[in-house]
Amino acid sequence: MSLDIQWLDATAEDFSTRLNALVAWEAVSDQQVLSTVQSIIGDVRHRGDQALVDYTCRFDQRKITSIAELCLEAEVLQEARQRLSAGDQQALVAAAERIRRYHEKQVQNSWQYEEEGVLLGQQVTPMERVGIYVPGGKAAYPSSVLMNAIPAKVAGVIEVIMVVPMPKDVVNDWVLAAAAIAGVDKVFTIGGAQAIAALAYGTESVPKVDKIVGPGNIYVATAKQLVFGQVGIDMIAGPSEILVICDGKTNPDWIAMDLFSQAEHDEDAQSILVSPDRDFLNRVKESIRRLLPTMERKDFIETSLKNRGALIWTPDMDTAIAVSNKIAPEHLELSVEDPQALLPAIHHAGAIFMGRYTAEALGDYCAGPNHVLPTSGTARFSSPLGVYDFQKRSSLISFSAESASEIGQIASTLARAEGLTAHACSAEYRIVTKE
Repeated sequence: MSLDIQWLDATAEDFSTRLNALVAWEAVSDQQVLSTVQSIIGDVRHRGDQALVDYTCRFDQRKITSIAELCLEAEVLQEARQRLSAGDQQALVAAAERIRRYHEKQVQNSWQYEEEGVLLGQQVTPMERVGIYVPGGKAAYPSSVLMNAIPAKVAGVIEVIMVVPMPKDVVNDWVLAAAAIAGVDKVFTIGGAQAIAALAYGTESVPKVDKIVGPGNIYVATAKQLVFGQVGIDMIAGPSEILVICDGKTNPDWIAMDLFSQAEHDEDAQSILVSPDRDFLNRVKESIRRLLPTMERKDFIETSLKNRGALIWTPDMDTAIAVSNKIAPEHLELSVEDPQALLPAIHHAGAIFMGRYTAEALGDYCAGPNHVLPTSGTARFSSPLGVYDFQKRSSLISFSAESASEIGQIASTLARAEGLTAHACSAEYRIVTKE
């Protein structure tokens, strides 16, 4: 099988132009999608549960008459778990334990300090209720359940509500078992923009949440954009990405499969290999050609690699790192002899996989760190989902009479400089005049 994957030369005059075109991604809803989502959100706000029932029958081809049929009780989740084999259950439990152990390191604690009659600090509190959206259309993702629900529970979130579509009443035991293991409190089998609207505004049966996390299709992403401000959201995720920097000494079949691991997500996923070894790039290309026909999702992989994949030659490793920093990939593999030596130069990446044996796939499922990562170059200013996304921070400020009198003079001066007289007077009322 031949595959026309782009080859870029980092020393070419048009390299920057070609690279920018390669990584460009605009996840913009067209007017029809936007209008549809706005209508659904408005309808859910107006009709509540009945709108959810109607949309579920319409979009998921289900025959239901009440919202009660969309709510799954805890025993249903446990029954789904028991239907899995012992080995499958153990895999989910082991992954959950690793994810929980890693995220426990992220917990932030409240703190205070005092200085001459002034107490300052920060009080950290968990959100009360969050919603997690789990896709249920083209595929099922129990790993997404674990990655979204466990950090919330570690943060101390009181109630985690999961929404997941179940088209044609098809129950996915893996997803429900993952919900049971992760400690999800309520599950509603609804999806699409209507699920986001229900979580954001609440209905008679679906409780309103403080934040919504989890990936979805263009309708879900658009709905999250529109309800942001009413609730918090994690991010608007673009297609999955991987960038591999290799010194040419890793088995080319391994690298080809690492590129496949993201390309098989969908046609818009992006897989890029960067190396200063021209011969190695050619060997990986040959591995791609040979291994592609063996893949179950070869059509997705082929389209993804053809449209958005690339093999990039650089004159040296420093240039390879510079290319990576410009792209700011979601997943970055450092498939080199000494990845620690490169680490200080890596400025932008969602997750960094270090060494030849560290496949990105391990991070997707069970390494421990979260697989919800910034995409489309947003790693320049965003971080992976974590416990901190489910905790709020409140500033603590306390002044004694003496310190309020002293510091109040500073506040008064600055307030009057800004023309805010009431601010100044508020501080001045507490200033004690020395006789």
